[in-house]
Amino acid sequence: MKILENIINHKINTITSEELMKYANQFQIKITKGQADKIAAYLRGKHVNIFNNSERIQVIKEIARIAGPDVAREVNRLFLQFTK
Repeated sequence: MKILENIINHKINTITSEELMKYANQFQIKITKGQADKIAAYLRGKHVNIFNNSERIQVIKEIARIAGPDVAREVNRLFLQFTK
């Protein structure tokens, strides 16, 4: 299971705005290109562990600041699906 966690965290930490837009469309999360650019820039290189509740909450708070609370709520829902 640790390998799968590493793969998911690596993908999140290296995501591009284009990939983020693709996943957002796939999971019906509405974000703009500008929001995707800002979120991807924030995530890239952060080495965030979304399986750690406190780290995930901190990331979601920053995403709320960047893209708004509705987007952050949806991204959190997506992260929670990945962690199950």
